[in-house]
Amino acid sequence: MTTERGRRGVPEGLWIRCPNCKATVYKKEVEARHHVCPECDYHFTMPAKDRIAQILDEGTFEEWDADLRPCDPLGFVDRIPYHQRLVEEQQKTGMLDAAVTGKGFIRGRGVVLGITDFAFMAGSMGSVVGEKLTRAAERATELKLPLIFVSGSGGGARMQEGILSLMQMWKVSAALARYDAIGGLYVCILTNPTMGGVAASWALQGDLTLAEPGAMIGFAGRRTIKNTIRLELPEGFQTSEFLLQHGFVDRIVHRRDLRTEVARIIDYCQIRS
Repeated sequence: MTTERGRRGVPEGLWIRCPNCKATVYKKEVEARHHVCPECDYHFTMPAKDRIAQILDEGTFEEWDADLRPCDPLGFVDRIPYHQRLVEEQQKTGMLDAAVTGKGFIRGRGVVLGITDFAFMAGSMGSVVGEKLTRAAERATELKLPLIFVSGSGGGARMQEGILSLMQMWKVSAALARYDAIGGLYVCILTNPTMGGVAASWALQGDLTLAEPGAMIGFAGRRTIKNTIRLELPEGFQTSEFLLQHGFVDRIVHRRDLRTEVARIIDYCQIRS
C-alpha cells in the first residue's frame, strides 16, 4: 500500500521583491539590515517597533499614552465605515493608531521620541496622532530633553476626521513653538514617504532635518502638481536628494547610521549651548 506525499513548496512570505531594483531578496536578510535591500540599498518602510529598536538603546524605551484610541466623531463612510476601517487596521498592525511616543536613550543620551508608522492608514495624522505628538513635545519641554520625531506619514491629514484632523497641524506646531522658546533641540527624521499635512507642519519644522536616502517628501503628489500648474517637473524633484540640494533637508543619513548621527548631533548642540 503506497501513500502519496504532497509536493513541498517554498513557504509564503520568505522572499520579497525590491520595488527599486526588482531583485527578489530574502526577507530575513532585509530585516537584519534594518529593512534595507541588500542589493541596492533601497530603504523599505519600517514598523514603529523595529524603528524604536534601531534608534534607541536596547530596553530603554518607555512608551507614553499607549491607551489613546481613535473614535469616529463624524460617522464617516467611504468605501467602508471609518469605525470599521479602524478595527481592521488595528487588527492588521497590532497598533491602536499610527503614532508611538515615549522616552528612551540614544547611546546613553536621554531623548523624547515620536514615530508615525506608514502601516496604519499610511501613517495619516488623525486626532490621536496629533494628540500624542503634542503631548510628546510638551513633555520634552517639561523634561528639557532633545525631541526626535520620525515621519513615516504618506497620508498627510486623515480626511475621515475632517477638520479635526487638520487642527492637528497647528496643535503640534504650537507645541513645537513652545518647545523652541525654551531652547529645546528638535530633530526630525523624514522617511519614505512624508507627504501632505505632515510635511506641511511638524515634519519640516526641525532645528535639523535628516532624511533617509531616496525618501519621497512633499505636499501634493507629482501628478496633482503637474495637472495644476501645467508645467514639466524636474526628475526626482520630491526626493530627499533633490531637497538636500535645495536647502529643505540638512543631511541624508543611511538608516544604519541614524543612531550614531543623532547622538553626535545631541553632543554637538549641548557643547555649543
